Amino acid sequence: MGQKNSVRAPSILVVEDEILIAEMVRETLIEHGYAVHAVSNAADALLHLAGSEAVDVMFTDINLPGAMDGAALAQKAREMRPDLPVVFASGRWALLEQLRAFPNSVILHKPYSLTRACEAVASLLRPAASSSAWA
Repeated sequence: MGQKNSVRAPSILVVEDEILIAEMVRETLIEHGYAVHAVSNAADALLHLAGSEAVDVMFTDINLPGAMDGAALAQKAREMRPDLPVVFASGRWALLEQLRAFPNSVILHKPYSLTRACEAVASLLRPAASSSAWA
C-alpha cells in the first residue's frame, strides 16, 4: 500500500467558454500533475464550488456567457471559499486593470502561452504567493 495515494494533486477549476482554449489549458494542467474540472460558464462554476470537491485555484476567463462575467464570478466564489486563489485571463486589458487589487490573484493577458498558464497556477499554490500579480 503505497503512500503516494495519500497525496492529492492540486485541483484546478477552469472556467472558459472557448472550447479549444479550455481543452488546451485543461490538458496542459493535467500533464503538469493537476486535477482539472472545466466548465464553460459562471453558473456551472458556482455549482461546482458549492459541492464538496476541493478547488485549490480557479482559472477563469473574464468574458463569459450569461449574466455573470469572470470578475463577478470571482467575487461570488470568494463568498463561498474566502481563500480561493484566482487566475484571471482576458484579452481585454481595461477589464484586467480593474482587477489588479483583487487579493491572491494573478492576471494573465491573452494571448498567453500554455507554459505561462501553468506558471500562473503554480505561483498561487506556493506558500509565499503574492497577493496580486501580473503575468
